[in-house]
Amino acid sequence: MQETSPPALSLMEHFYTLQGEGRYSGQASYFIRLGGCDVGCTWCDVKESWDATKHPQVTIEDIVNVVRVSGSPIAVITGGEPLMHNLSGLTTKLKSIGVRTHIETSGAHPLSGSWDWICLSPKKFKAPLEEVITRANELKVVVYNKSDLEWAEKYAALVSPDCLLYLQPEWSKASVMNSLIVSYIKESPKWIFSSQSHKFLDIP
Repeated sequence: MQETSPPALSLMEHFYTLQGEGRYSGQASYFIRLGGCDVGCTWCDVKESWDATKHPQVTIEDIVNVVRVSGSPIAVITGGEPLMHNLSGLTTKLKSIGVRTHIETSGAHPLSGSWDWICLSPKKFKAPLEEVITRANELKVVVYNKSDLEWAEKYAALVSPDCLLYLQPEWSKASVMNSLIVSYIKESPKWIFSSQSHKFLDIP
């Protein structure tokens, strides 16, 4: 992570859509996908985001302006792994125009920025930091195989008591994992099913 807030960020893509996952599913949100990731999930569906040098450097002012013009009440900063960048400058400017700041992160890098909502999606490939775990508003565990359910409980025990707990099938394994997750949640109702509704709606 950079020590100071940069004037520009590696921007892979940005788009106005509906949040498809977790607590804010179905709500209008502007997604800002930053380049760069060193977590390396084998099943990642945006591997093209991993190399930050392949994406243009866009000024924070320009990023914030497209969010402002869209009228979106929420900006979701995602990646890649967004916390590889210092996000203090970006979130300060987003908040200055009245936009809620949400982040989706593996938690593997130190937390920067000012956040209204932190979605922690831990990965086995690079463990999240305690400072992110304890600040998470939402824990979203992607379930690729049955053993991931036991692994999810490890992090459920570490997040704050108010943190919402979500289990989400990895998209390519959903036909197998859906029924497994449903049965698990019925036995452990502290968990909530996250269904990636944007993929069913065929929107970004």
